[in-house]
Amino acid sequence: MTIVKFSPLFFLFFLLAFQIKSQNKSQKDSINVHNVIISLFDGMRKGDSAKVHETFHKKVRMFTSYSSKIGEQKLEEGKLSHFLNAVGSPHENIWDERISNIRILIDDGLAQVWTDYVFFIGDKFSHCGVDSFQLVKDKNKKWKIINLMDTRCVVGCISK
Repeated sequence: MTIVKFSPLFFLFFLLAFQIKSQNKSQKDSINVHNVIISLFDGMRKGDSAKVHETFHKKVRMFTSYSSKIGEQKLEEGKLSHFLNAVGSPHENIWDERISNIRILIDDGLAQVWTDYVFFIGDKFSHCGVDSFQLVKDKNKKWKIINLMDTRCVVGCISK
């Protein structure tokens, strides 16, 4: 029986090559996920409900969490159709959601995106909070938003 010895240098080269391939795939996925989020907000600014609709999975769920005027914690579920109708309906001012501090985590076909945001209607501040997105790869290997949850407040904004 012959025993094949691998040098430590060969082993290191193998690990490095594997890590570079994994990083390239991860980096590509991260860029693609980021582009979906940017496309959503570009579509909102343009009032283009078709562009916005492309970013969502057909089974998307949407929620908003906020404190009422009396301090009671509220959770409201939204509907994609209502959101698309609002985006696509003519409105006088641009809806400009400015995101910052973007954090993206990915494992296989699941991605999590967490961002701070400030929302303006035209040049006027409206509200701020955090957006939390979960995305999945669909059968065509395209990233789609399957869950969207945001918080909303008008004071104490992170990046106003």
